[in-house]
Amino acid sequence: MNYYFAPMEGITGAVFRRTHHEFFPGIDKYFMPFITPTTQEKLTPRQKRDVLPEYNEGVPAVPQLLTRTAADFIWAANTLASLGYAEVNLNLGCPSGTVTAKGKGAGFLAHPDELDRFLDAVFSACTVPISIKTRLGVHDPAEFEALLEIYSRYPVAELTIHPRVRQDFYKGRVREDAFAAALPHCPMPVCYNGDLVSERGIQETIERYPSLSALMLGRGLLGDPSLVTRVRGGERAGSARLQAFHDTLFARYCDAFGDSRIAVLRMKELWFYFGNLFENSEKLQKSIKKAKNAEEFERAAAALFCSCEVRGNAVPAWFRPA
Repeated sequence: MNYYFAPMEGITGAVFRRTHHEFFPGIDKYFMPFITPTTQEKLTPRQKRDVLPEYNEGVPAVPQLLTRTAADFIWAANTLASLGYAEVNLNLGCPSGTVTAKGKGAGFLAHPDELDRFLDAVFSACTVPISIKTRLGVHDPAEFEALLEIYSRYPVAELTIHPRVRQDFYKGRVREDAFAAALPHCPMPVCYNGDLVSERGIQETIERYPSLSALMLGRGLLGDPSLVTRVRGGERAGSARLQAFHDTLFARYCDAFGDSRIAVLRMKELWFYFGNLFENSEKLQKSIKKAKNAEEFERAAAALFCSCEVRGNAVPAWFRPA
């Protein structure tokens, strides 16, 4: 089984990927937060800081594109291939309102005929393998039958399915029955993505769907960075290892951004998930959230690592009922 780290905008950038890969081995692919290509046909300086090979040295990274314009996808995919990437991923899963309002991400799923024409154009013009990350539909998982017919017409390198529709966002339980019904009809390799937060959950998913090519984890790995390492037979990260990862990441953010205030904000985004790995940490997590500068942040984080026991698995407080 292959294990992938899902792209999480604002968190899993190049600095995070390098640091996580250094401390917690076992991830086969890190999918980058999406790039939105434009008609200017060149990567922006910000995009370059995330995708250029020198920023991803030693990390098995896969770039992801978000667009509904075939010409923009084609030039960007070919540019990324020229940089040495062996795969480019198409984002058809992002549920954000600002994205879907433009017919991109999961919003593209509402236009199957246009999507078919788009895929025909990009698969005809791109030589780099193209994988796709998708949802089951926009409103109803029954939409996936028609979407899968479209995907099946093209040589999709791998189809990552997040078993929710766009309207679900990330709330409630994944639509397990719809995924189970669709999987036997998928002619391409399929990766499962959705709410994997423990060794038990991972093992149960593998046993339930033995034909899967991979599992993709996002929030589960942010909350418990050594989860895949353990699944592969490695050691559980204790407080010292977790703190070393945390402190190294913060220091690298400070260097990369040249501004500790930005680094603190980036770390606070991680703590929304990471804090779920520690017992009785609510008060100290509030101190981290309220920290106004690097000194306050480091002091609050150090106190948490010192006084709060590491749980066996993260308790995912980020789940919300539908």
